[in-house]
Amino acid sequence: MPTPEPEARPVSADSPDWRRRDPTPDELRHDTLIALALFCGAVLSLTLGRGLGFFEEPAGPVVSVLCLALLHLPVAWRRRRPALVAVVVAGAMILAGELRVPELLISNISIFLVLYTLGAWNNRDRSARTARWAVVAGMAVWLLVSFIRISVEPMFDSDEPLAPGALTPALAMILYQLLTNLLFFAGAIWFGHRAWESARDRARAEERAEQLSAERAVVAEQAVALERLRLARELHDSVAHHVSLMGVQAAAARTVLPTDPAEAERCIRRVEDAARRSVAELHHLLGVLRTDNPDAVSSTLRAEHIPDLVEQLRSAGVAVDHQVHGEPRTLEPLASLTLYRVAQEALTNVRKHAGPEARASLRLRWRSSSVELEVTDDGRGPRSSSHQPGRRPWVGTASQGCARAPPAAGGRLETGPSPEGGFMVRVELPLDIAAAPATTAAVEEAL
Repeated sequence: MPTPEPEARPVSADSPDWRRRDPTPDELRHDTLIALALFCGAVLSLTLGRGLGFFEEPAGPVVSVLCLALLHLPVAWRRRRPALVAVVVAGAMILAGELRVPELLISNISIFLVLYTLGAWNNRDRSARTARWAVVAGMAVWLLVSFIRISVEPMFDSDEPLAPGALTPALAMILYQLLTNLLFFAGAIWFGHRAWESARDRARAEERAEQLSAERAVVAEQAVALERLRLARELHDSVAHHVSLMGVQAAAARTVLPTDPAEAERCIRRVEDAARRSVAELHHLLGVLRTDNPDAVSSTLRAEHIPDLVEQLRSAGVAVDHQVHGEPRTLEPLASLTLYRVAQEALTNVRKHAGPEARASLRLRWRSSSVELEVTDDGRGPRSSSHQPGRRPWVGTASQGCARAPPAAGGRLETGPSPEGGFMVRVELPLDIAAAPATTAAVEEAL
């Protein structure tokens, strides 16, 4: 099977090869009506001209009508074949003048119209330039011949002597015709060129509009992708922590069930509590997704809930030392949410990577202009071979989001080995978050 030829790309309006679009059926229909109207108007002007006696020996009626038809009817094709129509109309006008057809008014309109169309619809083609200069040259030669006739033939009978410095009637006629034709042809060419440039400017504007529309579509797709990533992080933060606790408590309940049913029941109650918290987080997240407020913070969790995280980790069997230094103050929702998420991810990583025998320390330090959260562990728990002491990776969907959240809120985040061994996560945020270069969208995207 023959392969289809690739579709030609449209030429940009800024390219030298740009061409105007093809005329529409309505425009072609209008050109036909204009040509018929010009022909009818020329016949009426011919009748009036014969009555006024423009020429002593005018052309006959049949010859005059045929010349007018050749001069005006091709205007119907002026947009489809502008170069050919311009040459035909100009030649017909010279022919009508030489045959002394007594009609000048409508003929001048037709020649002006085809010269204008030549510049407006076919300005850059070689055929258009050739036709334009051929018409101008032909009209100039015809005008020169007319000047010679005026100078050698007595057109004005007058016995009155001329005043000193006065123009002869012949010279005045020559100068008048020269000025009229110069303005006539220059105006037709200039207006045609301006129409071409206006069409090109409209094409540029349409291209810019299409580019903007395509860019908006790309931005919309990127916004959807970013929103999906943000939701993935939020779901991870909301669900993974609780599900991890549920797994630990369920395993503990299964282990102690034969020997200590009471402790197994307490573990099951902790599983139930973690499930309830997870469902509440999911309900709140769905509520935020339904809101139209772009500045809504997608969680009600705050720094005040960090002690609950500590208790949940303790209930999972991890020893956590929680200390608060300084006078606690009320934080902006974004800063408070950032502290909570970093603490949640850091404590979850302690439970995952440091092992059940590890000891963790969480310190919250309130300073005069900032608040600092530090989570460390001693790293004594068993690890897999891929997790060496002091080299625990800070990776993953939520970890990457937590790493971007503090800078978005105007703060900074440090992760790495702690001096005592194990791993350390430290985040510092300004108390006056409004003074930092942060936005709700930036922090929400990071989280």
